[in-house]
Amino acid sequence: MAEVEIRSARDTDRDAVLAFCAHTWEWGDYIELVWDDWLHNPEGRMLVATSDEQPIGVGHLRMLNAHEAWLEGLRVDPKHRVQGTGTALNMALQAEAMQRAATHVRLLIESTNIASQRVVAHAHMRQVGGFASFRAVPQKDMQRRGDGSEQTLRAETADLAEIIDYLNASNVFPAVGGLYYAGFTAYAITDELLEEKIAAGQVYLLRRWERLDGLAIAEQRAEHDGSRLSIGYIDGMTIEAISLIAYDLRRRAFALEVESLYAYAPDLVLVRDGLAGIGYEWSGEVFYTYERDLY
Repeated sequence: MAEVEIRSARDTDRDAVLAFCAHTWEWGDYIELVWDDWLHNPEGRMLVATSDEQPIGVGHLRMLNAHEAWLEGLRVDPKHRVQGTGTALNMALQAEAMQRAATHVRLLIESTNIASQRVVAHAHMRQVGGFASFRAVPQKDMQRRGDGSEQTLRAETADLAEIIDYLNASNVFPAVGGLYYAGFTAYAITDELLEEKIAAGQVYLLRRWERLDGLAIAEQRAEHDGSRLSIGYIDGMTIEAISLIAYDLRRRAFALEVESLYAYAPDLVLVRDGLAGIGYEWSGEVFYTYERDLY
């Protein structure tokens, strides 16, 4: 077996890499669309694995902030799989993350991708969360419930301490690894992230019976299939609370003039049932997030 070398990607690797990525899924792969950005973005690094100087694997590291690293696009030529190449690439990307002072490294894998799950286990990563993908369309004339007290309100800076207390007592928050999703990327829900999202008007609170009963973090995004309201975290004390929040976000999505809603729904019965009950449709897909502490 030829020795495998791992090095930085080069412009001249493009054709060889795209050739073995051509059939990753039935529709192909997205690597061609991000190749130039991944190759030249200083906030990340793309590595290739080579055998006899020919690329047989690829992977990319992206720094989300000063402490969180994200791994993506790890591919291995089908002719060279089950030989440790994927694990070697993963470990090399983790080493790059440590050199950049990251304290955590994460990645996302579809629940049915058993081979990739074995690779990350060998690379000392553990599953910390996941989500089921739900979609819905905005609705203009959704019937308001009750006297309006069950509608969501945008959070304000003064609400931060109460939100943190709520999340610390939540059953949903630890079950999903305390993560927020946007663009199929997971971010730790920290005080800093909450402050940023509150300032941007992206945190929605449900108050009932003089208490905080649930919340969501959602942002407007332009995606390849059109504009959407992306719900990256949703939490509630009951199925009813989840339903009320998700119901109200469909109304808000219409006002924002987006084409659809996409929910990264915590893969919990409480959340899935709450969304399905008010018109969100589950794609059938579940994704797992894996993490390794680097400190």
